[in-house]
Amino acid sequence: MGVKLTPATSTSDESRQTHRSETQQLIAPSDTTPDSPSWSIEESEKLYRIQGWGEPYFSINAAGHVTVTPKGDRGGSLDLYELVEALRQRNLGLPLLIRFSDILADRIERLQHCFARAIARYNYPGNYRGVFPVKCNQHRHLVEELVRFGQPHQLGLEAGSKPELMIALATLKTPDALLICNGYKDREYIETALLAQRLGQNPMIVLEQLEEVPLVIETSRQLGIEPVLGVRAKLSSKGTGRWGSSTGDRAKFGLTIPEIIAGVEQLREAGMLHCLQLLHFHIGSQICAINVIKDAIREASQIYVELSLLGANMGYLDVGGGLGIDYDGSKTNFHASKNYNMQNYANDIVAEVKEACEGRNISAPTIISESGRAIASHQSVLIFNVLSTSEVSSQTPVPVQEKEHLIIRNLWETYRQINSENYQEAYNDAIQFKEESISLFNFGYLTLTERSRAEQLYWACCDKILTIARNQDYVPDDLEDLEKIMASIYYVNLSVFQSVPDSWAIEQLFPIMPIHRLDEEPTRRGILADLTCDSDGKIDQFIDLRDVKDILELHSLKPEEPYYLGLFLGGAYQEVMGSLHNLFGDINAVHIQLTPKGYEIEHVVKGDTVTDVLSYVQYDAKDLVESIRRRTEQALKANRITLKESQRLLQNYERSLSSYTYLSS
Repeated sequence: MGVKLTPATSTSDESRQTHRSETQQLIAPSDTTPDSPSWSIEESEKLYRIQGWGEPYFSINAAGHVTVTPKGDRGGSLDLYELVEALRQRNLGLPLLIRFSDILADRIERLQHCFARAIARYNYPGNYRGVFPVKCNQHRHLVEELVRFGQPHQLGLEAGSKPELMIALATLKTPDALLICNGYKDREYIETALLAQRLGQNPMIVLEQLEEVPLVIETSRQLGIEPVLGVRAKLSSKGTGRWGSSTGDRAKFGLTIPEIIAGVEQLREAGMLHCLQLLHFHIGSQICAINVIKDAIREASQIYVELSLLGANMGYLDVGGGLGIDYDGSKTNFHASKNYNMQNYANDIVAEVKEACEGRNISAPTIISESGRAIASHQSVLIFNVLSTSEVSSQTPVPVQEKEHLIIRNLWETYRQINSENYQEAYNDAIQFKEESISLFNFGYLTLTERSRAEQLYWACCDKILTIARNQDYVPDDLEDLEKIMASIYYVNLSVFQSVPDSWAIEQLFPIMPIHRLDEEPTRRGILADLTCDSDGKIDQFIDLRDVKDILELHSLKPEEPYYLGLFLGGAYQEVMGSLHNLFGDINAVHIQLTPKGYEIEHVVKGDTVTDVLSYVQYDAKDLVESIRRRTEQALKANRITLKESQRLLQNYERSLSSYTYLSS
């Protein structure tokens, strides 16, 4: 678990110093009277840090509901809670993914505007062209919207595989837009990319391995089509954060400097060195520190200049992806944040490239970036409901009788004497007595009823100690886990493995908060447990200013009232990386666009039914129904089931096959 640090060197005006004591852990605010009338939406804004990670798209209104402003500073907002209720009335069950098309358009425009400002500021003689890496989110409606919104800016696409190349070729119809062809390539991939030139497209084949050079030369000669080639360099500069170890000299993709020189010589011998026009590099996803970007672009700019001096017809410098987003709103170089903004990013890239080219009298290239996370993350919100909770009993214990077992009397005495002076000592005593009670039970000296009594007293001690600890500024290290130990479990209608795989796989942090009741104080502390039967199917790390917290502040459930949570900034990667753990399938998705009178639903993409997911694992629904029918007939003959029961079973079975894989609510 890392600590967020303020950058030592940064041009960002967004940095903020954050730290925590090496020996003490901050405890969550006091759990006071439920639904306190003194609670304000400003306190919710501070608690969930929505102004840090949500600006300019997400905020809280006077009703205590999260609002979405899809066009950012240009206005027009929606009440997210009311939107969810309206969608549920259209028989769209939860969990539900809501995509806001206008956010996608706004992100593209912001990136373009930042590079335009940087080019003007530094009087850069070249220009900028963006491409969206399809791997971030391959869903058809989203890619089509990206292409449509990107047309005024000639936004292109990047393909990292043959299937993604198929998507890009059929979808990208913007004149002069770039099609960057990355990833491992076979002859069919290269042939397809070359032939796409005949359709008027601009494919750039980026050489990832030295073995691809002769294959491109041979295929080009056979087709009689000259390629536009790029080369991907393995920089010595390394990224930071989760993906930092995937970069540098031992990166998976790209050519080392000796390999680049060897490739240049092969192209020269084939009379095709003029086809080499692009240098590409990538130093990892979600780069959290601006100095890393500076180091990488400085190194890459020098490689670009040297390739030009070697005789290559260079004209493009692709800086890859890595432009981060601020998941926790801390504006630091923590892995879930970044210590720079989009304008800082564009400024540093443009300035470094200009300086390198001017120093060697080389024409400035067209700068390309493959910003996927920064474009797609904000556009979708995952909404899910809480099904039930499991809480540690905190009832005041019944006084102990003198005749009760000594271990129970010891726990009662510990509970009775807990105060603000001795709560740490009392906590250690309570743990010791609980462990002794388990040992006594295992050896037969304590009955099951007595063990139950001992455990109730132990949890009562913990609850009393935690109440005291919450009112302290800091508490000792040995109590820092008490908040998590006492946390409630909120069971949510969701599969972490399907909808938030990075949370499970790499402990990626995402902002999670209630989307309503934000004018009420959240008096519970909880973790989230999903529907799968896997113990890892939970979320127990949440964003926090000072590090990562183990609990999320939540409200108590109200009878017959839904409680909705939202997971934000998950629009990149999460929607395409999910697994079918326990056969929970794709979830319902809707595309929302603002209109002068409110909003319209552009697309509804229905989630998987049980029949759908069963077909993925080679089951035929008709065969399954027939199998159950035969078994009911056999049971009827054996008088193990009535006719009415058999028909009800068959009806339920067939209805389940056509239903959503998640729970109805």
